[in-house]
Amino acid sequence: RRVQELQQGGRHAEAIPLAQRSLELYEKDLGPEHLYVATALATLAELHRANGEYAKAEPLFQRALAIREKTLGPGSPDVATTLNDLALLYDAAGDYAKSQPLYQRALAIKEKAQGGGHPDVATVLNNLAALYDATGNSTQAEPLYEQALAIREQALGREHPLVAVVLNNLAVLLDATGSPVKAEPLHQRALAIREKALGPGHPDVAASLNNLAALYRTSGS
Repeated sequence: RRVQELQQGGRHAEAIPLAQRSLELYEKDLGPEHLYVATALATLAELHRANGEYAKAEPLFQRALAIREKTLGPGSPDVATTLNDLALLYDAAGDYAKSQPLYQRALAIKEKAQGGGHPDVATVLNNLAALYDATGNSTQAEPLYEQALAIREQALGREHPLVAVVLNNLAVLLDATGSPVKAEPLHQRALAIREKALGPGHPDVAASLNNLAALYRTSGS
């Protein structure tokens, strides 16, 4: 629990030695291939990733993936979650050639195991769309953002903060590709959701305000 508290508070460097100790205890008590070990590996890897230590995170994610594939089977949603997390790591390092097939595999598993309307499917769609966006493939990114948005609205409700995430991403894409008229109401809606759900002082609210201001600046409004 202490690791989770530090992680949620952004105190990743403090959480890392605690997570490392937890991993060592699980390995000693349960063996190196236990699912609890995989969970501890993934937690430690996530902390290293958040701390910018990608070289340390990668083998931990890969080992967690191997344990889950062996124990749960390659079609398990937990395997897909680990694939998504490893892809996010490669994204952060700018290695899109490695992350894309992992997202695609994670998406296929999630859709088959959990159904096309599951929020986890929307998460992978959003991440894959962001990859396409980052690599200049806006025509591939836009429909994936739209699909992720529709799933989250249906599954979570139209006022959920995760809906605002996709609204923001789609709006930024539309603005960058010369469609500010389409982007503006999406930015405004994302801002309204975030202000209501998170409070006016939240960093995500500031991000929405900045994006909306940038749109008005570039469009001369």
